[in-house]
Amino acid sequence: MTQPSITSTPSTTSTLNPYKRVKLESNPPPSHLELSTKVIGTHSGTFQADEALGVWLLRQTPAYYRAGVIRSRNPAVLNSCDLVLDVGGVYDHEKLRYDHHQRGYDERFGDDNGDNQITKLSASGLIYRSPPAGYDERFGDDNGDNQITKLSASGLIYRHYGRTVISSFYPHLTPPQVEIVFGELYTQFCEAIDAIDTGVDVAPTGTVLYRDSTNLSSRIGRLNPRWNESEEDEDCPTPDERFEHASRLCGEECLSILTNIVESQLPARQFVEKALLARHSVDPSGEIICLTSGGLPWKSHLFNLERQHGISITCVKNVNVPLIKYVLYTDQGGMWRIQCVSEENAGFTNRLGLPVEWRGVRDEDLSRVSGIEGCTFCHAAGFIGGNATFEGVL
Repeated sequence: MTQPSITSTPSTTSTLNPYKRVKLESNPPPSHLELSTKVIGTHSGTFQADEALGVWLLRQTPAYYRAGVIRSRNPAVLNSCDLVLDVGGVYDHEKLRYDHHQRGYDERFGDDNGDNQITKLSASGLIYRSPPAGYDERFGDDNGDNQITKLSASGLIYRHYGRTVISSFYPHLTPPQVEIVFGELYTQFCEAIDAIDTGVDVAPTGTVLYRDSTNLSSRIGRLNPRWNESEEDEDCPTPDERFEHASRLCGEECLSILTNIVESQLPARQFVEKALLARHSVDPSGEIICLTSGGLPWKSHLFNLERQHGISITCVKNVNVPLIKYVLYTDQGGMWRIQCVSEENAGFTNRLGLPVEWRGVRDEDLSRVSGIEGCTFCHAAGFIGGNATFEGVL
């Protein structure tokens, strides 16, 4: 097969990163935004990541830009607020109330009624939900049937205000691009906050082999006062100061992932799609694609693009259109690599691993075992290997 032309990473930088975000956090603030006089209400006492994230998301929108926050459980105080999240026992977008603790609550990210999704929206997830006028595509239509997570407070906020947040940072994105980012940001960031807050295990049917205390929800939890810590201690921050710290930390994490999605992953989509459509020029089977720029993110795009172009494990119009099994690309040192495509949502399970007899073997030994010149390595787990040439890795 013909070797694709390879474009080095430095020469594609301007192409792969055409987007620059608006720095909403700058001082003074951007000239097109005015400080909001609205007041956001949430509960007092111990805080979690969902309301801390929900508040940060709201503060990135023009309507609530750097709005004040009142933390209370007094109904009279909360009723005086313009918007309330994670307290009050009511979810009503028209009334700007976004709680998820009430009996019968079952909101999921996706369809407006959430019937096909498992994950409940937290307060931030609710904020992220509202679509633009006339838009009728729903996040989760193509793969949302098996979602488990209910929305927490942040999930609710994300549901209704998420697109506005994205457009505030990246006003140049087209509506279809905003939708892609909207879905990816929920999947890559917001859903974990919802799941932890609403009690969804990562591996509900298996034994937990280790605990992760480095996740954002755990770090936010540690910002609360310790059980034996007195607020009278010298230099001890107030509860509201602690909450503001937590909200900023949630925002930093969210913005870091949003920036990566928009400025790295989104521009890579066109390259992955081009490789997918040209797959038969790489190998007649149509099960191998070759990326013309090593290092670009491809995994999430590949799964979505397969669905978009009718590439399925089942027959399409009585024609078998096989899923992609391998991706070829060069690393920074110029070595050709072959990487197995994992099964979607299956972690480390590959659609088709490299041969068992190759695994853990290197260099000349691997060339002898495989009968292919120029081999450099095959990972012991069989998910990736390398060769000096395109012909060899193919």
